[in-house]
Amino acid sequence: MNTIKTTLLLATLSVLLVLLGDYLGGSQGALMALIIAAIMNFGSYWFSDKIVLSMYRAKEAGPTDVPVLYSIVERLAERNQMPMPKVYLINSDSPNAFATGRSPSHASVAATTGILRILDEHELEGVMAHELAHVRNRDTLTSTIAATIAGAITWIANMIQWGAMFGGLRSDDDNRGGGIGALFMAILAPIAAMLIQLAISRSREYAADETGARMCRNPMALASALNKLQRASEMIPMHGGNPSTAHLFIVNPFRGGFAGLFSTHPPMQERIRRLQLLSRQI
Repeated sequence: MNTIKTTLLLATLSVLLVLLGDYLGGSQGALMALIIAAIMNFGSYWFSDKIVLSMYRAKEAGPTDVPVLYSIVERLAERNQMPMPKVYLINSDSPNAFATGRSPSHASVAATTGILRILDEHELEGVMAHELAHVRNRDTLTSTIAATIAGAITWIANMIQWGAMFGGLRSDDDNRGGGIGALFMAILAPIAAMLIQLAISRSREYAADETGARMCRNPMALASALNKLQRASEMIPMHGGNPSTAHLFIVNPFRGGFAGLFSTHPPMQERIRRLQLLSRQI
């Protein structure tokens, strides 16, 4: 069900992008919107992991650098017949972790120094299982595509907005509401794109929780870790970085401002409730 929902949401994003392109330049505008999306997706497919890791100054770590973390990831990958991802360490007191990469064979997992201090080994294993679940489910690629298309929609909407303000609309725009209609689309389209992107993110988090809990065979360890991380990240939010990458982390690392208004993650109480139910089933 989550896969079907995600596919439908991605399709909706793509349709919205084409409609905006059509509004801006007719059939040629729609074609240009598709070309822009293709170029952006190509770049994000090949380089998004490097961009995100460099954004947080993540350093690749080996078995002697973080022996407990490395051995946990190695054990989970071997047990679940997955390629061993690269392991990265982020020097931040804010406890968190994320996965990135275009496929299971080109994946990386990153953890902050803060998360290593507050979680025990079982809880850390639950968190890493959650991140490897994202890799197995190819959520890192899905979320990157969603973010890229949403970014293209916002870019085109800004073009429409400036065109409406300075009289640069096409002559037949009077049939579509003129400047008022253009401004209406320019405002609503990015909001719709953002809400769809958030819905995709939340849907994939639920799936990663379930898959990760089964991978580590201990749903309650992941539930305990989520509870700790939620409280700790509120007290010690992430400094630097970009709120547009919040969906990558296991819990939202940013608080206040824009990130506080629109959460990229489902309610923590519901995530924990589902893990408790899964624990009883297992």
